[in-house]
Amino acid sequence: MDRVTRLYGDVIGANDISLELAPGAYGLLGPNGSGKTTLLNLITGRLHPTIGRINLLGFEPWNNAELYRRVGMCPSVSQLYPNISAYDWVNYLLKLQGHSKSQAKKDAEKALDLVKMTGAMHRKMGEFSRGMRQRTKLAQAIAHEPELLILDEPFSGLDPIGRHDLTEILKHQINQGKSVILASHILHEVETVTDSFLLIFGGRLLASGSAEEVHSMMVDVPNEISLKCSKPDLLSKHFVSDQSVLAVQIDRESSTLTVSTKSPKSFYETLPRWAKETNSSISEVRSSDESLQDLFDSLMRIHRGEK
Repeated sequence: MDRVTRLYGDVIGANDISLELAPGAYGLLGPNGSGKTTLLNLITGRLHPTIGRINLLGFEPWNNAELYRRVGMCPSVSQLYPNISAYDWVNYLLKLQGHSKSQAKKDAEKALDLVKMTGAMHRKMGEFSRGMRQRTKLAQAIAHEPELLILDEPFSGLDPIGRHDLTEILKHQINQGKSVILASHILHEVETVTDSFLLIFGGRLLASGSAEEVHSMMVDVPNEISLKCSKPDLLSKHFVSDQSVLAVQIDRESSTLTVSTKSPKSFYETLPRWAKETNSSISEVRSSDESLQDLFDSLMRIHRGEK
């Protein structure tokens, strides 16, 4: 990708981006509206750049059917056909890729089994939960065994079990030598899959690097984490004793703890032990993207030459 800009009328979706990636796994990080989806659509040829050139796997991606057979795309939107079964949809897409009738049947069943949708694959997709739709989208993306897998907010709508399953699937793809680009606005979700990151904000690629380098930029930026648990008072005592925790708020009516920490990774690693020691059941964990927003704001100030 060489100095690529994409305009939507007077709005800039991608702003003078130059990027060269070796085979491997990358996390594309940015808050909602930062330009992640535009960049992925440019990479895959779903959008044509207003200015600049794009080369994917050695080819121009725009309107390139042969190249599409080598790429798997899992979009953020869930525009599935409500009256079609998951199996029929994945099977049909495989036939469009050039698979024979027997091979399409085999590969569709294999992909849906891999994402744990075998029991529901003959149900109409209009009956699916959001998590089931996410699993089905992933199945169609990997069914033809692409060498490059591109996913836009794939963890959205998945419960903790679904997130774990998706992480394991992506790790398996990477271990098989496949390349992955994973877009998200939550750092720790991507970090479970890869330690190489691209940071985008306002249509600009602001920084890239490993997880350690990203964390070093975020040392002084607190992250707010919300937990619903059975024993918020007991659990909060452990948080207060942690030097990385800056503040703790308790909402007893909803059994919710809100924790501000300067070390999210350490917090998530220690949380299971704290829960076990207090015999506290945690039903929900949410992390805002404010830490990333603050980081990108800082990077934008640096980019403009401000302190």
